[in-house]
Amino acid sequence: QVQLVESGGGSVQAGGSLRLSCAASGRAFSDYSLGWFRQDPGKEREFVAGISWGGGSTFYADSVKGRFTISRDNDKNTVDLQMNSLKPEDTAVYYCAADKDPGAVVVTHTPAYWGQGTQVSVSS
Repeated sequence: QVQLVESGGGSVQAGGSLRLSCAASGRAFSDYSLGWFRQDPGKEREFVAGISWGGGSTFYADSVKGRFTISRDNDKNTVDLQMNSLKPEDTAVYYCAADKDPGAVVVTHTPAYWGQGTQVSVSS
């Protein structure tokens, strides 16, 4: 089992940058594939980015490709999301998630473990 806590959200103007971080506690962090998801009120939760257990494979939603970068540090038990060139449509609550099954993160988008979320607001 793994517990996830996000940080780094905030408010920024369009074109700006934010870096989200997710700290994990629990055993065998490196066994888990990790991902970031987001949800705006009134909309469905959507996949943003995912990363394999070793960090060698990354996956992105088309809407953020080229602007967002996911990375992980298995020594520090953290996964980060660097967000550049932010747009108002990126406004949402961002959630860190984890699952031992990589397909649950990047294919079915149904990971077993979730953080509490952090708000990102982008103004035009």
